[in-house]
Amino acid sequence: MKSIYKYIVLIVVTFYLAACGSPKEENAVEKEPVHQENDMVTLTPEQHKLAGITLGEIELKALSGTTKVNGMLDLPPQSLVSISTPLEGIVKSTDMLQGMKVKKGALVAVMQNPEFIQMQQDYMDYKSQLQFLKQELDRQEELAKENVNSKKALQKARSEYQSVSARLLGQRSKLSLINISFAVLEKGEILKTFNLYAPMAGYVTQVNTNIGAFASTTDELFKIADTEHLHAELTVFEKDVPKLKIGQKVRFTLANEDKERMATVHLIGREISKERTVQVHCHLDKEDTQLLPGMYLKAYVESGTNKVEALPDAAIVEFEGKKYVFIEKSASKSAFHYQMIEVKTDVSENGFTQISFAEALTKPKIVVKGAYDLLSKVKNEEEEGH
Repeated sequence: MKSIYKYIVLIVVTFYLAACGSPKEENAVEKEPVHQENDMVTLTPEQHKLAGITLGEIELKALSGTTKVNGMLDLPPQSLVSISTPLEGIVKSTDMLQGMKVKKGALVAVMQNPEFIQMQQDYMDYKSQLQFLKQELDRQEELAKENVNSKKALQKARSEYQSVSARLLGQRSKLSLINISFAVLEKGEILKTFNLYAPMAGYVTQVNTNIGAFASTTDELFKIADTEHLHAELTVFEKDVPKLKIGQKVRFTLANEDKERMATVHLIGREISKERTVQVHCHLDKEDTQLLPGMYLKAYVESGTNKVEALPDAAIVEFEGKKYVFIEKSASKSAFHYQMIEVKTDVSENGFTQISFAEALTKPKIVVKGAYDLLSKVKNEEEEGH
């Protein structure tokens, strides 16, 4: 009887332990993460159209060996002119507006000043005096030859002639600065106004006056820029200056553009600013009259000629701490199949990133637009698999 009792107790204890252990094992299994590797994505034609998938290929880009800098478009001094008046006065008329294109010699303003009238009168007076003094000098020279007059009389006549001649020449130079027509003046016509003209062709960039305003000789009334010869002025940090050489190529984009433009290093500054930077002057490889001075730019100075395999930044996605791209495996009227492949990334510049694959691929067609839509589908499938 004792043996049977012990056997029954042993069976009961065994079942009890089994019953207590089962839930723990089930809970342990439930807590283990279920992760299904799925690197394939399939889209229906409707999904493919909605995602806007665009395919591309790996490109060779000069991303390594470059120096990233900022800068702006600027004009050389000879392509920018400020117009002021050589004689102070009142602005009688002007048609200038910002953005207006003007030709060399175009009238920019009409000025008036009573002093201008007096200057013309003085010129005509000196001219008249000079004619009289020339006749007197000639007469004294003739008398001197015959020893009729004294040397003192001849010297006085010559001195007076030379003095008035110098005054006439000086007055003529003053009037030349005011763009006067001597042909009109010497006919006896006194002008009431004088004109300001454009010294070169270009675009009006500043108008700092108006009709009726007083203008002194130090006022900048107009500014004209010849935008056909813009250059890129780069600001390079001191530590990067040794990397630069004249003739290096520069890739740059303007703040309002995605298009990449090219320039060439022409001059490297020889002075370090308080901010520890140096100015680098670059000539544009292709000039564009639509560009404006003062536009900001981002540039990359190529210090090497090695090119690397790269893709647009939008083609590369990040998932669980790793970088991936999607390549097209097959496409038909009923379905589009893409595979997610891990890549290694390196230098990123100007919208492109250097990449490398773990395994060599033969000219894969890579998703360069719509990769994030494919990644969203991968994430959804991962969540459904848990």
